[in-house]
Amino acid sequence: MSLRFKLLLIALSTLALPLAGWLFVRQMEELLRHGQEQTLTASAKALARSLGAIDSDLPPPGAALYVHAIDTSIVIDGFADDWSALLPYAQSIGAANDAQRLKLLLAQDSDWLYLLAIARDTTRGGGDVRDPGAALHDHLTLTLERDESVRRYLIASAAPGNFDARNLDDTDDDSGLPAQLGGTLQEDSSGYRIELRLPRSQAPERLALTLYDSALASAEIAELHRLLTRSDALSAKLAQFAPDAMRARLLSSEGWVIAEAGGLQPDKTDDNGAPQPRTSRRRWFENLIYRSLIAPGMSGAGDFAGNLPRLNAPEAWQALSGIAATAWHPAPTEDQVVLAAAVPLQAKGEVRGALLLEQAGDALPLLTNRALLFLIGASLFALLIAGSVLFAFASVLGLRIRRLRNAAERALRSGGQSDGAVLPLIDARDELGDLARTFARLLDEVHAYTDYLRTLASKLSHELQTPLAIVKSSLDNLDHQAVPLEARTYLARARDGAERLGAIVRAMSEASRMERAIAGVEGEDFDLAAVLRGCVEAYAALAAPRRVEGDLPALPLVMHGAPELVAQALDKLFDNARSFAPESGWIRLSLRAHEDGAEIRVANSGPILPPSMQDRLFDSLVSVRPSAAARPASDGAPGTTNAARRNGETRADAPHLGLGLYVVRMIAELHRGQAQARNLEDGSGVEFILVLRGMPRRPLAGLI
Repeated sequence: MSLRFKLLLIALSTLALPLAGWLFVRQMEELLRHGQEQTLTASAKALARSLGAIDSDLPPPGAALYVHAIDTSIVIDGFADDWSALLPYAQSIGAANDAQRLKLLLAQDSDWLYLLAIARDTTRGGGDVRDPGAALHDHLTLTLERDESVRRYLIASAAPGNFDARNLDDTDDDSGLPAQLGGTLQEDSSGYRIELRLPRSQAPERLALTLYDSALASAEIAELHRLLTRSDALSAKLAQFAPDAMRARLLSSEGWVIAEAGGLQPDKTDDNGAPQPRTSRRRWFENLIYRSLIAPGMSGAGDFAGNLPRLNAPEAWQALSGIAATAWHPAPTEDQVVLAAAVPLQAKGEVRGALLLEQAGDALPLLTNRALLFLIGASLFALLIAGSVLFAFASVLGLRIRRLRNAAERALRSGGQSDGAVLPLIDARDELGDLARTFARLLDEVHAYTDYLRTLASKLSHELQTPLAIVKSSLDNLDHQAVPLEARTYLARARDGAERLGAIVRAMSEASRMERAIAGVEGEDFDLAAVLRGCVEAYAALAAPRRVEGDLPALPLVMHGAPELVAQALDKLFDNARSFAPESGWIRLSLRAHEDGAEIRVANSGPILPPSMQDRLFDSLVSVRPSAAARPASDGAPGTTNAARRNGETRADAPHLGLGLYVVRMIAELHRGQAQARNLEDGSGVEFILVLRGMPRRPLAGLI
């Protein structure tokens, strides 16, 4: 993982800022909502006290039958098609354990009061209403009360169709109740339905309906229920006190709406008073943010229709239990929310109903969304700035580290030799400066050790000359003395060792002279292809019976350098290849133009190089060739290889000090190139690569 990527990951920690901001915005939004709830609750309580002060005609608590207001007339046919919108509000009549057997719906328009009774009876035994025994068959008993006058009607029919209810009370009074009732009965698999109507002028104040089932031979006790409908008088009073841009609804003790005033969404008007279409102040994305991030706990949509007969909102039922409550609902439009506050209406110590005050607005979501969007934008901008700064810092830091690494690699490739370049960041005052100075001290130590190794051969050759001369002169003197025959063998061995030691000293002296000679050579323009061509021709006879192959360009390849040194480097590479190539093997020399110079390759068949030695072959005094005592006769050319021995063939028993390939590297570096060694891809042998770019041209004396 790169340093820049790590710092970018650290920059992501700034995402904690929008998280903290989001929590803060939610907390502030909750506080604002709580403040609005308290304000609206106080307004609802004040409105409830105002209604109580004017002695509002609130219905008494208890069960009641609600009369729905309708705009169109209902056809009396015994079918419930005209009642489909009101069927969910059908009220059960009867005991609690048998409340589903009889349901009742009441509705009224400007002229008529309509009644729909739904009886569940799968064993109906019908009888005609005029039959004297009709009371023993399945029937309904309808009781009407008005001005303390009561009339009862028996409703029965032997077959589906129209019927005339029988008046069970023969008295004829001026109560205003109808003397006769007619309607229609229809049957289905679950029971039967009865539909009838009576004029609004003869509508009762209280009503009771009982079901008699002949199969059970039982009838319920008639219980009169008052009729409850929306009050225009209460709605007018409510409109006088209801705040603007709010909707107020009065609820009975059972949740029926008995009065309503105001509205949630007043139309916008222009300067001339004409209504304008509402436009959303937030896009759907902003609304999604508010609903999902700010107010996820908002309850489902409330009852926003203005003509609902009954409300089932939780806050309404809590208020009907005597406790004020508030709730937030999504508005019908996406750019608003609705706050509802419900307070109980009490009279004489009992809850007579509830007042529900609703207010729709977009100020709170708008302000919250603005704050949240600003927070998100500021956080993203801060994250972008922090990420950019950290990325720039990481880039600069990475560039400085790469400069220091490249300088250290150059020093490593040069074998510790100083090329006069100073490590970067030496003067820096930070941690990288300390690291650069530590690298500089380390390279100084390596340079001093390299210089010591480079001059070790000349120092050893100089120091060994005198003791070696003493040993040789002593052996010469012993030759002129009378020495026992048994000791002659040891004298021969001592003389042979002295000769070998002398050869080593001469080789080290030769390497020292070679270094000085290479440093002072003058360059010239020459044809590198011609030099290699002549070497290949000379090597063919020396390598026999090995096969020598040449892959040289036909055109001249001119280079500025020292041709005799290049030929000497080729001699050492060829001698090394011949040492390890078997007699049935091959040696291949090739020359190719290489960018701004040339590339010489010397390959041979035979054993491959150990991986640990491929990068050290061209160092000074590095050799892993087995000693003469532990191997057959070696190939006498000093310094011809630094690799491990790859076969048993050698040319002589000459010592190997690891200076041959070191000289090759010096010649390559003199020509601004490098020397490399690698194993062939097919594993058949080893290849040495010599890259030459030519010696730098020196300006002529006397010229500027």
